[in-house]
Amino acid sequence: MDTTFPWLTLLMVVPLVGALLVAALPAAMADRAKQIALGFSLVTLALTVGAALQFKASSLSQFQLTEVHEWIPSFGVSYALGVDGIALSLILMSAILTPVCILAAWHDVPEGGHREKNYFALMLSLLAFMVGVFAATDVFLFYVFFEAMLIPVYFLIGSFGGPRRQYAAIKFLLFSLAGGLVMLVSVIALYFQGPKGSTGFLMQNLTGLNLDVTTQKWLWLGFFIAFAVKAPMWPVHTWLPDAAAAATPATATLLVGVLDKVGTYGMIRFCLGLFPQASEWATPVVIALAIVSIIYGAFCAIGSNDLMRLISYTSISHFGFIVFGIFAMTTSAGAGAATYMINHGFTTAGLFLVAAMLVRRRGSTRISDFGGWQKITPAVAGVFLISGMSGLALPGLGSFVSEFLVITGSYSRYKGAAVISSVGLVMSAIYILWMYKRVMTGPTPTLVEPVKDLTMREKFVVAPLIASFIFLGFYPKPLFDAVNPAVQRVLSVAGVSDPAPATPFIATTGGEK
Repeated sequence: MDTTFPWLTLLMVVPLVGALLVAALPAAMADRAKQIALGFSLVTLALTVGAALQFKASSLSQFQLTEVHEWIPSFGVSYALGVDGIALSLILMSAILTPVCILAAWHDVPEGGHREKNYFALMLSLLAFMVGVFAATDVFLFYVFFEAMLIPVYFLIGSFGGPRRQYAAIKFLLFSLAGGLVMLVSVIALYFQGPKGSTGFLMQNLTGLNLDVTTQKWLWLGFFIAFAVKAPMWPVHTWLPDAAAAATPATATLLVGVLDKVGTYGMIRFCLGLFPQASEWATPVVIALAIVSIIYGAFCAIGSNDLMRLISYTSISHFGFIVFGIFAMTTSAGAGAATYMINHGFTTAGLFLVAAMLVRRRGSTRISDFGGWQKITPAVAGVFLISGMSGLALPGLGSFVSEFLVITGSYSRYKGAAVISSVGLVMSAIYILWMYKRVMTGPTPTLVEPVKDLTMREKFVVAPLIASFIFLGFYPKPLFDAVNPAVQRVLSVAGVSDPAPATPFIATTGGEK
């Protein structure tokens, strides 16, 4: 539905105002930075819930909560916002994870001083840009937010990360900028191919353009390369393990849990939505790359001895499943991929943030330095186990439904690839359970100082994550009600439909079939 109230703009303005206020705090109030940042993130979450209540899943409109204003009319650029069910779900996930991450980052930097102010101001500004990138319905505006996200992430990694933070931040920036520049070429070329005028970059005006196949292929390639880097897919994934290991846990959670979804979201919104013929042409190669990502990420996770790198490698494998579901181009696989993005965001948050609790207590990220910790911190061990079970898609938790739909939905069209991808399910059980065994079981270690179990603040961090695992596992209907119309609309624009059953049942008389 259209609305005269600027919900989506407000969801960006509030965290930006919060970021400016936190950054401008006088020295005497610098120790209040995190409380103010948490307050603004909770206000943004409340507004996001309010916006979600205005969304009508039964609406026939492509986008709802729309806002369109001229921005650079001579180049056809508009300030245009709107959401479908997929974009709204991703914005809601971002709004939930940001206060969780701020609360988890309570002691990431020394209290007081400009470093604490800058850290939490950057997190709020990142939230604003994340809302913008999912809400933009003007292609050029999407590109602006796509690149703007790099700024706070670069400083969050490079200024507040671990010993290799500068290397990881520059590597992240170079990979992202390279992909973004390739996409910019396609964005500019798309403008010259599309309708001229003050709204020439609007998604509604670019969908269904009569482009020749060769032009579509080149434009599609520019967008896809940028999204593959962001996702990240093999072989342009190498920046992720370095960035996740060097960043603070809260930054790593937002990076892998939310920002990387921009890549898979962009594949749905732009690759399939604007270039359907090119997407069909490229599908075999994309699916092959997705399968390699699934298996490669799982193998690297099994072989990793670093908790943070292991979790980042599992995400490469999971993103392979998401991309596979997108390009399988069936209704169930597409719905599985769209909901997988949400479930993976919460699962990644659980793994990164609980692993960080263990690292703070042990003083090491090396798995071999742990062992027997379920006897010392049983509550932390329990939460870690539940997060791990969500990561391996245990039935009853949200990830199971999404992963099941991706594999079964793709099987009707790509049987061989679906069978190979199912090997990733087995491998996920290996790397999750083996990680838990090495960290949590065994003889009780000898510690110099006593270690506390979950603190009250940490309970508030993990509670919404566990709730999301269980709620989306047992009652995923609201999420599917939101994303299914968007998935069906994209497939309709792409000109594909679900394959007919291979052996339909034919009822006859006389007991014959």
